[in-house]
Amino acid sequence: MRIFRNKPFTRFARRARITDDELREAVANIERGLVDADLGGGVIKQRIARKGGGKSGGFRALVLLRAGERAFFVHGFAKSDRDNVRDDELVALKRLAAELLNYDEAALAKAIAAGVLTEVMQ
Repeated sequence: MRIFRNKPFTRFARRARITDDELREAVANIERGLVDADLGGGVIKQRIARKGGGKSGGFRALVLLRAGERAFFVHGFAKSDRDNVRDDELVALKRLAAELLNYDEAALAKAIAAGVLTEVMQ
């Protein structure tokens, strides 16, 4: 499974001190069926525990997922900042999922070279 972060999520993760190991763990949980919320269209809302705390008071990540192939972390927020994804945001996320999840290797390489995506190394 290849895992990627977009630029805004990378900034969020850096500020929130979320490590690549924690991102890999979140994807592993999804693959084991421990999904916090399947929003449809390849969009998953997954909890990430805050250091020194649990998942309930931690962070939420919006992940675009094609099972067994690739995952894109595209948005993150603290639970205390907001609860849910608005309907208009969900529509936009599903469109983005349809695009990103269909990237071929050349398109992925181009996005990585341009700094739009960063691959989370295993």
